Amino acid sequence: MIICKRCIYDERVSGISFDDEGICNYCRQVESLETQYGTGQPTGEAMLSQIIKEIKSKGKNNPYNCVVGVSGGTDSSYLLMKSVEWGLRPLAVHYDNTWNSAVATENIRKITSALNVDLYTHVVDNKEVDDIKKSFLLAGVPEFDADTDIAFVQVLRSAAAKYGVSYILEGHSFKAEGLTPVGVNYLDGGYVADIHDHFGSQKRHTFPNMTFWQFMKWVLIYRQKFIRPLWYIAYDKEKAREALIKKTCWTYYGGHHLENRSSRFAHTVWLPIRFNIDYRNLTLAASVRAGKLTREQALSIYQTPIEADPELISYVKKRLSFSDKEFDQVMQGVKRSFRDFRTYKKRFELLRPLFYVLAKANLVPMSFYLKYCFPIRSNK
Repeated sequence: MIICKRCIYDERVSGISFDDEGICNYCRQVESLETQYGTGQPTGEAMLSQIIKEIKSKGKNNPYNCVVGVSGGTDSSYLLMKSVEWGLRPLAVHYDNTWNSAVATENIRKITSALNVDLYTHVVDNKEVDDIKKSFLLAGVPEFDADTDIAFVQVLRSAAAKYGVSYILEGHSFKAEGLTPVGVNYLDGGYVADIHDHFGSQKRHTFPNMTFWQFMKWVLIYRQKFIRPLWYIAYDKEKAREALIKKTCWTYYGGHHLENRSSRFAHTVWLPIRFNIDYRNLTLAASVRAGKLTREQALSIYQTPIEADPELISYVKKRLSFSDKEFDQVMQGVKRSFRDFRTYKKRFELLRPLFYVLAKANLVPMSFYLKYCFPIRSNK
């Protein structure tokens, strides 16, 4: 087993390669992004300061000059707090997929109340979203929570358009979370629709899917800029949690992506048991790169099996109307991937030069360009 000399990614990671020094291409990618965004350096803070000035100038006559996506998790909550400290007038935007934990819901209330920030929430019909989620299980693909991710972005962009806001801020940090390897956790609106059309039984009425043409409309006509401020500044999750608890009585929920039941099920049951995929390597590798853990410590954690919560499994069975036998059949069924369904992947690749320009202009996230706009190379 070949393992990166710097992080803990090994040869099983999709699209991985190693240079002459034994360093993986994902570590080199992080290095490149650190240079490009000046992460944690005076250059990065200066770039972000200029963006903040632009936001204030562009939105000086609006009640809100930016929207900030919130989930109740650490990153988004901290970003909302920082945006207020930077003197911005954010509108907090939340997509409620009806699978929220009580902690997440209460965190959103606490953070918006403490900061005196207005909250815009889109609540999907629970039976409709459950039908979509059941479809992904029946399809036998890894991306159980893809519908949440794509709907969240669509709600962010729709809210920005509704209130005449040009800037969307998202709480993602490649330093703290890493970048998901190409070829895994794929999502786009066409993929979600095709899965649901094949395996679902209900019509989509309240689900905010984002089609290719809607995506292009937000980017090219509305010119919405998608900013990830945590890419520019020094960001420490532990210190962020401490600040949130002190200022807003925010509550920690126990781990990355665990503030929502659907993401918790995906990361602790569906992915590790059904596909032998353990996404802890993303944050563990990021912690090693940042010097927070040694490679040995990270590998030791990574080699510790994930414990599935029986109560969570029972909850999913009951909510999605699976008998024990039907659920076992789903867990042992045929494995498929996004390649088996209709997606926008080829379009993204064909338009790669355009998306590069758009990413440089912050009209699409740079991570989107890096992950979706290149053919997926198989491991050698």
